[in-house]
Amino acid sequence: MSNNTLTVTELNLYIKDIIENNIQLSNIVVKGEISNFKHHSSGHMYFTLKDNDSKIKCVMFKGYNSYLKIKLEDGMKVLAKGYVSVYERDGVYQLYCTDIKRMD
Repeated sequence: MSNNTLTVTELNLYIKDIIENNIQLSNIVVKGEISNFKHHSSGHMYFTLKDNDSKIKCVMFKGYNSYLKIKLEDGMKVLAKGYVSVYERDGVYQLYCTDIKRMD
């Protein structure tokens, strides 16, 4: 065994740090179709953005989604602005949305 041993938490935090310090991933726009949309009682919105070949989990916190001028729903094609980070508890990377516009 290697002496470079990390706990799961340490590994997830290390990966999170790498992703959060990537300039391109800190301010990105992703186009895709909304699926699995849920507006949680906390006010946060959770959904998946997908295209023909792939998908990414997304979250939009209440502080951002309160400014939306559109009502999000499954099947809507959008441009989602935000940043990529890791939710270290689950070891999952996702898009944290700060703004969303409907694609025409």
